Amino acid sequence: MQADEHRRSHLENCIHHTSAHGLPEPYRGKVRDVYTLNPSTLGIVVTDRISAFDHIMKQAIPFKGQILNLLSKYQFEAVSDILPTHMIDVPHNNITIAKRCEPLPVEVVIRGYLTGHAWREYKDGKRTLCGASMPAGMVENQPFPEPILTPATKAEEGHDKDISPREILRSGLVEKKIWDEIWEKAFELFERGTQIAADQGLILVDTKYEFGLWNGELTLIDEVHTTDSSRYFYSEGYDKRLQNHEPQKQLSKEFLREWLMEKGFQGHEGQTLPDLPDTFRWSVYKRYKELYEVLTGEPFIPADTSAFNQELGAILKQYV
Repeated sequence: MQADEHRRSHLENCIHHTSAHGLPEPYRGKVRDVYTLNPSTLGIVVTDRISAFDHIMKQAIPFKGQILNLLSKYQFEAVSDILPTHMIDVPHNNITIAKRCEPLPVEVVIRGYLTGHAWREYKDGKRTLCGASMPAGMVENQPFPEPILTPATKAEEGHDKDISPREILRSGLVEKKIWDEIWEKAFELFERGTQIAADQGLILVDTKYEFGLWNGELTLIDEVHTTDSSRYFYSEGYDKRLQNHEPQKQLSKEFLREWLMEKGFQGHEGQTLPDLPDTFRWSVYKRYKELYEVLTGEPFIPADTSAFNQELGAILKQYV
């Protein structure tokens, strides 16, 4: 009975909307509320909101923001020798203090396996995705001969749009010198993320990277190798499941997309966003918790956020 009450309390006290006393209203993204603290510094609050198909769900997920933020901290530190990151400090489980970079208007996804968006396109008969070739005769969840890079333009609202490197350069979205560095560093990051995952019995299937410029230097921003930006399979049993054409055991947001598709929602016009039942929300939290603990090898210990909005202003003002 006590466990049920704790669960209910956590479900009712998710961080869905933040407000920092004494600071201007933040820019609100799908998951993050971003406060401008001074001309060179941002206070990024990772909320418990969850999105899929570029829509924010009406219900939030307990402790999701803490898990994402702490996992990003862990992974930013693990790749900082490859590329500078925007992270300055993490004064609270939900908060990252970051360099105010100039964000680049494209993101890249490195795909090591034919799954998710790539598989949906492949099933429709396409053999090229964002200018990258996908060999004929592949099956779902099969590894590509070599990982492929598939860029997308970043949308303020609605769907990000696939784009090819040629179109990026032709349109002038990113200078060639910077794009060449993005290309090189993205594959290095993916190789590092793959090794970190493999050490913990996981396969990094695909992942998204976002970049910005800090004093003209390419910098990794947003998040890296988290549940929201990446898809992971369990290594154990992968080959057998592939041979038997069975779904892979995975840790990612794909299960949320699949649940929504079962309910008839893919983010298309005229479709109604379904409510997330409490039992499902709790199962989502458990998946996030599992990925954090598997990847880091550490238990997830949540911070109390019952008075988060009252504390937020005082925390952020230390960096103004």
